[in-house]
Amino acid sequence: MKKNQPSMIEASLVLSFIIASISISVIVLKVTPSIAILFAIAVTMIYALVKKIPFERMNEGFVNGVKPGIIPIFIFLLVGALIAVWIQAGIIPTLMVYGFKLISVKWFIPSIFIVCAIVGSAVGSAFTVMSTIGIAFFGIGMTLGIHPPLIVGAIASGSIFGDKMSPLSESTNLAAAIAEVDLFKHIQHMMWSTIPAFFVSLVLFAVLGVQNQKIELVEIAKVTEVLEANFEISLWALLPILVMFLCAWKKIPAILTIIINVGIGILFILVQTPDTSLLEIANHIESGFISHTGNEQIDLLLSRGGIMSMMPTVALIILTLSLGGLLMETQLIETVMNAVATKLKSTAGIVIASLMTAIGVNFFIGEQFLSVILPGNAFKDVYKKNNINRLVLSRSLEDGGTVINYLIPWGIAGSFVAGTFGIPTLTFLPFVFFSLLSPVFSAISALTGIGIGKNQGDKKGAML
Repeated sequence: MKKNQPSMIEASLVLSFIIASISISVIVLKVTPSIAILFAIAVTMIYALVKKIPFERMNEGFVNGVKPGIIPIFIFLLVGALIAVWIQAGIIPTLMVYGFKLISVKWFIPSIFIVCAIVGSAVGSAFTVMSTIGIAFFGIGMTLGIHPPLIVGAIASGSIFGDKMSPLSESTNLAAAIAEVDLFKHIQHMMWSTIPAFFVSLVLFAVLGVQNQKIELVEIAKVTEVLEANFEISLWALLPILVMFLCAWKKIPAILTIIINVGIGILFILVQTPDTSLLEIANHIESGFISHTGNEQIDLLLSRGGIMSMMPTVALIILTLSLGGLLMETQLIETVMNAVATKLKSTAGIVIASLMTAIGVNFFIGEQFLSVILPGNAFKDVYKKNNINRLVLSRSLEDGGTVINYLIPWGIAGSFVAGTFGIPTLTFLPFVFFSLLSPVFSAISALTGIGIGKNQGDKKGAML
């Protein structure tokens, strides 16, 4: 046993207490996730002191924990800038106007689920889809009087599906790399759980979408008229969307893609309204765009964005990653994961355990990539020892790791969705059907043996 390493019982008790305290704080007491996580950090530090772990190691845990979140945090800040610029440039209002004309009002919710899934598959980034066309769809749905959490659930579900099934997705590439399988065979194998989750989600969105719609054609016409009167609505405003697809096709990194689109948005503003000062644009990038159309509903929808709007999300992410780093430094998570991974023998038990471990890492650390990396490394040898196809491992890492992060209030993805749409994670969580159903169908696959194969011994894990 390593120095200061806890026993299995000790680690389980401490982690259970942390789970209980966070859950009660957020769900029962309605405390913000940031405060709940801060309390969990204090509890973990007290435990570390009892174990005589020096402050230097705790500090190292904080630093190592936050490191994986640096790039996502920077992306979030850029997304805040992008939203503000795209609204001022008329890009998001244009998407709303054309969305009213092109998307079926009666089947709006299942329509946006499918569209976000298609665009997400092409772009390979759920964050990009949600912060661009997702904002426009949200505005349209609000105008139609649809329940806001249902709208967010459909947008998020479609975006997550696209991200998960895209060969351009970082998380999809990571899962394949960790399990040491071919990327496209990994995507193909995910269909065992992904396709059922997609179609059941589609049915649920169709049923709930129809039941929750309050279609007011007069109101739609009024909103369209206000948008056309206050923003530059034209086909040219769709150019940044094409640029976004081009960047994805050329595999340009997300940070550079967003910076390019912010620049295009600024150019649109200066061309449309030459008298607009750079200082005004800079203020919107920092503090967000404020809509002054005179229509209360539209002003509420389009007054958003800005770097500062993302700061609560950034603070939560830093706290969560700090907690994750501290838990790793105290070896609490490592102890439980290794114990679970080595004691299981049945195929179904191993697959379900890898799913649950990925979900658990999401809960404790809140970082999407680590929810793939840590369980992947812990279970890779177990899958090999029991001759289970490594494609099953890569699929489990996606179903329990990648997609679940969007449901964690303090997770990087979950807090991003909440910050982008202004809807608390626990409010839209019940409607993110795709994320909820993916691990369910993955577990069903494990229990029935459907889609579970044996390794062929090659590094590419060729067998379905």
